[in-house]
Formats: sequence, C-alpha cells, structure tokens
Amino acid sequence: MIEIFLKTLPFFALIALGFQSGRTGFFTAEATAYLTKFVFYFALSAMLFRFAANLSLSEVFDWWFVAAYLWGCGVVYLLATAVAFFRGVGIQEAAVEAQCSVIGNTGFLGVPMLVVLLGENAAGPVLMVLAMDLIVFSSLITILITGSRDGRMSVAILGTVGKGLLKNPMIVSIALGLIWSGLSLPIPEVANEFLGILGAAATPGALFAIGASLAGKSAERMSVAGWLSFCKLVLHPGAVAIAALWLFPVAASDAAVMISAAALPVAGNVYILAQHYGVAPQRVSAAILVSTAISIVTVSLVIAWVTPLL
Repeated sequence: MIEIFLKTLPFFALIALGFQSGRTGFFTAEATAYLTKFVFYFALSAMLFRFAANLSLSEVFDWWFVAAYLWGCGVVYLLATAVAFFRGVGIQEAAVEAQCSVIGNTGFLGVPMLVVLLGENAAGPVLMVLAMDLIVFSSLITILITGSRDGRMSVAILGTVGKGLLKNPMIVSIALGLIWSGLSLPIPEVANEFLGILGAAATPGALFAIGASLAGKSAERMSVAGWLSFCKLVLHPGAVAIAALWLFPVAASDAAVMISAAALPVAGNVYILAQHYGVAPQRVSAAILVSTAISIVTVSLVIAWVTPLL
C-alpha cells in the first residue's frame, strides 16, 4: 500500500502545486482556462490519438467489458438518482448528482496516471472507459435536462447530443486513432515524434490545470458533496468490481484497470455541464473539490487492491 501511495503521490503533488498557484493568484483563472484549452485540444488529444493508433479495435472494444462497466455505473447512477428524489430535488438536479456519482476524471487524471502506474496495456481499457463516459453519460445528462425543460423528447435533442460528441476532441482523437490503426497505417517517424512530444505535455499540464481549477471552487453544501464523493470513490468502484469480477466474464487485467478508473474523483466536465445548463454548479464544484482531496488516499487503496490482478 505504501509503495502504491508513493507512486501516486507525484501525480497528486502536481495537482496540489496547481491548486496553490491558483489560490495565491500566481496562476490566474484566465491562465487556467488557457492551459486547460491547450491540454484539452492539443496535448491530451495527441496522447489519445497516439494510444489509439497503436491499438486494434479488438484490443479496445469488448462487449463484456462494456456490459460490466455500464452495469456498475447503472446501479450507482440509479441509487444517486433515487436519493436525490427522496430529498425532494427535481429531475434536472437529480441528473447532475447522478452524473457526479459515476463520471470520474478519466481524461485529465486517469489516462496519464493509470497508464504509468498500471502499464501500457492499461491504455486500451482506459480509453474504453473514457469513451463510454463521454458517449453514454454525457449524452444521457443532456437528454434528461433538455427533455425535462422541453417536457418531451425531440429529434432536436438528439441533434444537440450528436453535435456535442463530434465537437469533443477526446472522442475525435480516439476515433481517428482507431481508424488509423484499422487501416494498418504506420505513423511516420516525424509525426510519431511530434505526437510524442506534444502528448508528453498532457500529464503535467492536465494535473496542474486540475489543481488550478480547483482553487476557484467552493465547498458549499458539504453534506451533499460528501454523499456524492462517497458514491464516486467507494460505491462506484465497488459496483464495477462486483460486475467485472463476478457477474461478467471480463479479463482480470482489464477488470483491474476498469475498477481503478471507476475509483477516480468527480470529473471537471460535470461542472462544465452543470454551469452550462445552470443546474447546481456549486454542488458539483464542492463534490469535485471534496472527492479529489479524499482520492489521494482512496485511489491508492483501490490500485493496491487490484494490482495482483494485472
């Protein structure tokens, strides 16, 4: 456990460095926004394309893997929704809280950290988790909130979802990488070096950006934030573990990566969606802040637990 904790510590130390830089004002909110944009559109996209281009679709896509992950997510998603309804909140707020309970920071934290800690073979399963989070659950929250406001489902909602996916550089990068791999085209050496150099900026840039963005977030409504953090850091990896290890025939090494990805703290893109739709952004902000702080310990515990499966 101590060995795993020491391996994860540098990643969280980079987050802490970004957080302190943001809190002191040395790194302004504007600077954080531009760093995030650089990582999102360039560095992380280069890393994801390079990973995907060196994988075959069969290495990434597995129906049992998809079923196990969605089953684990579905259980926690429904539980968080039920608790939200029990507290008397509406469908829009319930959808946002449910999103917090199952969507981890796979893009900015999971891809850089898990591939380093669990090995290059973790790239495929991590990309699969990221793709499901973006395609399934980002679409679901858009449908629920927009449908709730309109009072009905419409083709326009599906159009909005489709455009959102096509504009997401992470989805585009993974798709283009898999297409490149499927065509069995080698990446030219110069292009490979370019992608390698640009992609190498993703890890420190993403982690620093996470910390700097957290500096501007508040910790209001701590009871709800604590509940959502418990869902994300404990219930979510627990439900995914039950599905991957006992209910579905998932390879042990893939299950280890899936469970580790499920243990990640609440993703920043949930806040972006909440802010965009004007639904409980402060609640999401608090959940991100609390879950990220606690995950310094919980992520290490989960990775130490699943490492023997690799």
